[in-house]
Amino acid sequence: MTINPTPLATLTQAIASRVPAVGDYPMPIDGLSFYRRDQPCAPVVCMVEPSIILVAQGAKRLWVGGEGYAYDTSRFLVTSLDIPANSEVLVASPEQPCVGLTFKLDLRALAELIAHGELPPPRERTALKSVGIGTVAEGLLASFVRLVALLDEPEAIAVLAPLIQREIHYRLLQSDQAGRLRQICAVDGQGYRIAKAIDWLKLNYDAALRVDELAARVQMSAATFHHHFRQLTAMSPLQYQKWLRLNEARRLMLNEHQDVSSAAFKVGYESPSQFSREYSRLFGVPPKRDIAALRGLN
Repeated sequence: MTINPTPLATLTQAIASRVPAVGDYPMPIDGLSFYRRDQPCAPVVCMVEPSIILVAQGAKRLWVGGEGYAYDTSRFLVTSLDIPANSEVLVASPEQPCVGLTFKLDLRALAELIAHGELPPPRERTALKSVGIGTVAEGLLASFVRLVALLDEPEAIAVLAPLIQREIHYRLLQSDQAGRLRQICAVDGQGYRIAKAIDWLKLNYDAALRVDELAARVQMSAATFHHHFRQLTAMSPLQYQKWLRLNEARRLMLNEHQDVSSAAFKVGYESPSQFSREYSRLFGVPPKRDIAALRGLN
């Protein structure tokens, strides 16, 4: 008697077959990537884009502003803004690695689905936060299984992937995280304005930041802007900009081989010594030692 694998087992096998070693793997389907971790690890600094992260095997936790969000095969993580965070692997081994997928959300697609008005209202009001943990429903899991299956049928990706991606967004708007996503997509809402401010910060991280001017740019008072920005990101606007600067400097030193002073000046610091202090505070070690360790030269 043949026993058909469960949707979760099918997804696990499909992902594991394409992630032969520890790492993150972009897939030929727009917005889709796989990951693999072979052992538990301490929190690692990362930026999480608006996305849903599924665990097919193992367990993870995301730390945002001191608050931990644990997720596993029965719970997904969803983020509705670009969030500086720390990612931790809780359950993994070489025999049973932690594997899963990340799917970037299209906020425009979500807004279009909401605008059509055919979705039921959220079952409960969601606190204004940009990170949440949702229950993995059968319909959502099945849509991801079909999306991943297209990797075996590359000629069909261009035609079928957009249909399944739209269904995934629809399923999310039917999930227990619908309220959180609606808050960000509501054009007249605070979440939408904060998202616009974050877009500006990402493009202008090296410029001097005047919070009152940025608040005015997104049509909010300075006090309201600061309150909602911290509520959604667990950071002040200045802390967010500092995080962007330090991570861009890290990229410049690691990938473009710039020295500490050059990287510091390029991202907007006027003092290399201040840059080194703040870098050490974020990453735990001074810039030179950090880059050497990342290159395996320590």
